[in-house]
Amino acid sequence: MGMQNSQSPARPVTLCVLLWANPGTASGLIAYEDKVLGIAAEYGGRVIQRARNGGDDHALEVQPLEIQTLQFPSKQAVDQFMADERRQALADERDRVVAMTEIIEVQLAS
Repeated sequence: MGMQNSQSPARPVTLCVLLWANPGTASGLIAYEDKVLGIAAEYGGRVIQRARNGGDDHALEVQPLEIQTLQFPSKQAVDQFMADERRQALADERDRVVAMTEIIEVQLAS
C-alpha cells in the first residue's frame, strides 16, 4: 500500500452573514458590502444570495438589514479574505455603518 496524504482536501465553506446597520447608514452599509464582496471574489468567494430586510425602521432596529449566503473554496480562502489589507483599510468605514455582524458556517439544504 502507498502512503496516504495526511492533508485532507480543501472543502468549500458556506457562510450565512447577518449585517445590522447603524441608524441612518443603510445605504452606507450596502456600499461598504459592495466593495468588500468585490474583494472576496478575488479569493474565490461567491455570493450565493444577498437579501435585504423589507421592513420599516423599527424592524431594522431588531433585525439585520442584509443577509448574505457566501461560499469560499476553503477555510484558508476565508482567512485570507478576512486578512486582506484592502479589507482591513476599510475598517473605519465599516465601524461607521455596521452596528453588528453575525457569521454562521452553514450547509445548504435542498
